Amino acid sequence: MEKELDKVVEEIMSTPNVAGCLVADHQGLCLASKGTAHVDSAGLIVALSEQACKIEPNLKPPTVCLETDNKLCLIQRHGTITGAVFKQKGVA
Repeated sequence: MEKELDKVVEEIMSTPNVAGCLVADHQGLCLASKGTAHVDSAGLIVALSEQACKIEPNLKPPTVCLETDNKLCLIQRHGTITGAVFKQKGVA
């Protein structure tokens, strides 16, 4: 599974404007991290996703978007795995 996860992370990182990628399990344990994503943020990312899911518990997990002037952090949960993609805005 680790090789498959590494392949997915590499594919995400090859996407234009992506600066970092993090994947964590339901307990906040970092399974993979690349680029500007910090391993220490795995627990916080999972917690944000869990809290967002409580807003509409009967729907599929929402995508959480954190935005600054020049960066985006997109967080999405799939089953017990949560992923975060860190992107640069306005980079050509």
